[in-house]
This record gives sequence, C-alpha cells and structure tokens, in this order.
Amino acid sequence: MTRTTARRTVVSIAVTAALACATACTDAEGPTGGPAGTPALTGPAAEALRTVERATGRAGSARVESTTVMGRELSLEAVGALGWSGGLTGTLTITYTGGTTAETMRRLGTTSMEARYLPDAYYARMGDRFAGRAGGRHWIKYVYADVEDLGGDTAVGFADQMRDTTPHQAVKRLLAADDVREVGEETTRGRRTTHWTGTVGGATPQTVDIWVDDRDLPVKKVERGRTGTGELTQTAYYSDYGVTVSAKRPPAGDTADFKELLAARDS
Repeated sequence: MTRTTARRTVVSIAVTAALACATACTDAEGPTGGPAGTPALTGPAAEALRTVERATGRAGSARVESTTVMGRELSLEAVGALGWSGGLTGTLTITYTGGTTAETMRRLGTTSMEARYLPDAYYARMGDRFAGRAGGRHWIKYVYADVEDLGGDTAVGFADQMRDTTPHQAVKRLLAADDVREVGEETTRGRRTTHWTGTVGGATPQTVDIWVDDRDLPVKKVERGRTGTGELTQTAYYSDYGVTVSAKRPPAGDTADFKELLAARDS
C-alpha cells in the first residue's frame, strides 16, 4: 500500500467514525425544533411536558441504550452514560450492526468503538489496524467545529447535533410541535409510563414519541423520519438518572487529530 493510499484509508476511517459517533448520540437527523412560525405548544400538554423538561434537566445524567437505523447507510447500537450539566460529557460503546457504513468499518477491522464526549470535542477509539496506519495512535479527536468545516449534509449543524443528545431534547422538540397528544398509560420496561407523541415539522417531518415515568423522567424515546438513503429510526432507553458520568481525554501520544489527518491526506 502506498503512503497516499494509506493516508486516504485512515481519513476514510476517521470520517466514517465521525458519522457513527454522531448518529449514535443524536436525536434523529434533522431540525432541532419546529419550523419558523410554528406556534408554541400551550395548555395542559405544554404544562406537563415543561415539567418533564425541568425534571430531566435537574437530573443531569442518565444511562443510555439506543439503536439507530439510517436507511441503507448505517445501523448501530450504543450503550453507556451521558451527562448534560455544563456541556455534554460521557462515554458510549458503539457497535455497528448493518448498512454500508458498517460494512466499510468491518473491512477496515473495526466492528465497535468507544466514544468519549466532552463539551468541546469527542474522541473515538479505533482498532489496532487503524493504529497501524496512524503512527500507532488508537484514538481520533474531533473538535466539533473541525467536522463542520467539512461541509455537506452530514456536517451541517454537527456541533449542535452532538450537544443536543440529552433525553429532554426530545421533550423540547415536542414542545415545538402543534399536534402533541397524550396517547395514554403504558408499561415500559416494567414501569408505568405516560406516552406522548407529536410531529416536528421542517424539510423532513419527524414523529417524536416519549414515555415518561411518575418522576417526570423519560424512560423511552422513539424518533422517526427520512434521509436520502431511506427511513431513519432511533429508539433510546434511559435509566439511572443522576448516575456519575466521567469521560477522560485519551493520552495525547495515542491520539490523532481529525483536522491533522485531513491535512495529511491533502498534502
């Protein structure tokens, strides 16, 4: 393999990993609120959902289990814990389960990775094959602004997407919808919950469903929409609110900076 091919392979892995980390951590791809001119939700539904939003904000952290499918492009599972007091922090283990992106990662020797999220950047731990092509370094550092500089649909609003990962983000989106309704009481993972649903408008409308327990905390979230490669669905379960969350920066000597990888590709 030539040095140029090796550099391109490393960057290809880095870009693919960026997509996977973002997909695992975000709500569904698309707008984070209602379209311009959408009236704010009012009445009993708004009061109930604002109570949920406040309770979730006070909790500050939770364990997360999620599955995401982005049409033909990618499907994955993510497990870990996230905190949202003072900026996004936490760690997720992301496993690729299908789609063209997952196939690419498997060919490159990576079927899962650890992602560490910090307020200014996130880090993805790749496999030994990547390290062999990246000067022995196992981690990729992504400063949010650097990824947005790539342009394109994947990068648009990347920083905001990565930071809007907390359970109460889905509640905010429902508060921006004008067709929110209470579906009724249901049992979710053995707990009594209230099911809410609504549609968030925009270029690609999405349905948002949440299940809230008797402490006004979301237990489950489902978001559905469409992308250029097909239907997007994300299901997330939340538990252990208030759990201690930590995410340490990996050693600098074992970390490759995403921006530097891009510069090396173009040199």
